[in-house]
Amino acid sequence: MSDWLVTTDWLASHLGDDKLAVLDCSWYLPDSGKQAIDDFRRSHIPTARFIDLSAVSDPTSPYVNMLPSAELWATEIGRLGIDNETTVIIYDGGYVSARLWWMFRVFGHDNVRILDGGLRKWVAEGRPVEAGDAGQPTPAVFEAALLPGRVADIEDVRSALGSGVIVVDARTAARFDGTEGSGYPGVASGHMPNAINTPWAKFFDPANNFAFVDTEAAAKVFADAGVDVRGRVITTCGSGVTAAILGFMIERAGNGNWTLYDGSWHEWGQRDDTPKLTAAKPDA
Repeated sequence: MSDWLVTTDWLASHLGDDKLAVLDCSWYLPDSGKQAIDDFRRSHIPTARFIDLSAVSDPTSPYVNMLPSAELWATEIGRLGIDNETTVIIYDGGYVSARLWWMFRVFGHDNVRILDGGLRKWVAEGRPVEAGDAGQPTPAVFEAALLPGRVADIEDVRSALGSGVIVVDARTAARFDGTEGSGYPGVASGHMPNAINTPWAKFFDPANNFAFVDTEAAAKVFADAGVDVRGRVITTCGSGVTAAILGFMIERAGNGNWTLYDGSWHEWGQRDDTPKLTAAKPDA
């Protein structure tokens, strides 16, 4: 294992290892009408357990997908049979794995990797899958402590904008420039002043079952957007999910000096005290 990724070959040869947990973190936006657990019950990698992003997010926050308390995280992760000595392999069918990778690391667990290509690549290669609910693992004790240096809050972003710290927004160009709605009721369109748009989908290779692009291709994506990944970077998106993809790729480039704005646009876009720019009103 290296580079924060494991291949499907690696996982196939290690399924069933002691102290290895495979987590399916597939997730849909609340208004999609879909439930990821239904997908899991139809098809998942053998031995995988299902982790629900909503169940490990702060239930008291007015903003979606916010980090939970260390206590809630420890309880939910321990319930999955994971302790601090467990190697965790995360996969999904889309774009959520990097968020869970980041969450594990925020709570002090660096022994975590993403399955490159996720379930899509696993299935395309004809590898075995299972249906139904996961077995009940023996609960474990997971000790968690929040590492605040890996998280940015709204004041960090205010200070960063215009200060030389790069703020990179992972949303689509249409969401970023405000020609498309924010995707959330009551949340304005647009973007933060001086933020740089680098859409998350550019870091996946559709010709390779949407595995991550290599580090050279990722460096070109960042360079083309005007992002210097050697400096301090804050990543953001709609609700802190795809922002983790940018952070993941920055980390793969060798820069650990990045943080994720947890509230992201869901917080910034609905507050009255934050500046918001759009393509129609660039000086707003």
